[in-house]
Amino acid sequence: MNRPRASDVEPVVLARTPVSDDVVLFELGAPDGSALPPWEPGAHVDVLLASGLVRQYSLCGDPDAPTWRIGVLREPAGRGGSRELLRVAEGQVLRLAGPRNHFAFDTRAAGPVLFVAGGIGITAIAPMAAAARSLGMDYALHYAGHTGRMALTGELAERHGDRVSFHVDARPDIPALLAAAAPGTAVYCCGPAGLIDEVEAVAAEHGLDFHAERFEAETLTEPVWKEPFEVELALSGLTLEVPPERSILEVVEENGVLVLSSCTEGTCGTCETPVLEGEVDHRDSILTPSERARNDVMFVCVSRAACPRLVLEL
Repeated sequence: MNRPRASDVEPVVLARTPVSDDVVLFELGAPDGSALPPWEPGAHVDVLLASGLVRQYSLCGDPDAPTWRIGVLREPAGRGGSRELLRVAEGQVLRLAGPRNHFAFDTRAAGPVLFVAGGIGITAIAPMAAAARSLGMDYALHYAGHTGRMALTGELAERHGDRVSFHVDARPDIPALLAAAAPGTAVYCCGPAGLIDEVEAVAAEHGLDFHAERFEAETLTEPVWKEPFEVELALSGLTLEVPPERSILEVVEENGVLVLSSCTEGTCGTCETPVLEGEVDHRDSILTPSERARNDVMFVCVSRAACPRLVLEL
């Protein structure tokens, strides 16, 4: 797997602050005191851990601040990333790539905005809600989580007042919540897969504009095109065959073509690749239905051809 490029600045951990039993906030800054690169609500960074693991974390501080902030949830049953990162002490330097944003908040929306967050998903949603408040938008925030595993609650209560509702050890009544939403409401959701799936389904029933970021990959179904297919790499001058049991990413890397990648499961967006010709079988957990319909980009770690041949800008 190709590791993502590190950002120009390898930040130092300025502070690590436990904010609940299982969540720690890391404040990151440039070693020379300069401002870290700018970002917008919804952005995340890749943390390149010493063990070789690469994990994605949403930026959850103030986009105008010179420092960055991420929230890390302790996951005893996870794949090891949180355990390793939580051993990092103040003063240590981290290697990061990004920021990148596949969950951008549309501040030009004219209608109301409904934010729904679950667990550590609040780290992606909090900067959006802060932006909505500063812009005078009509918005509401619902945050659900388990005792000891919620973050930023004090900060959210102070900033948003009665616009924020906390659902501790419970899930909000999603059907009732979305049924009450005004026409034209945009819904932004981040959290566990079950919560996102429910909000997405109910939002579709009511014709609401839905946006989500998934920390867990959606279950892959049978591919549309079950036979081998060709990928022509326009920049490299290669035409390669991709068999059913292998990904485009694996095949192009094997043939010496550099593709930045990270999660290899269609959640981080690192391997985004422009599509020049052909129909794509989108199997990622990132693109919206309208973005998939444009057929102009794909994530080559999981997505495949829906036809005999694709032409990619690689």
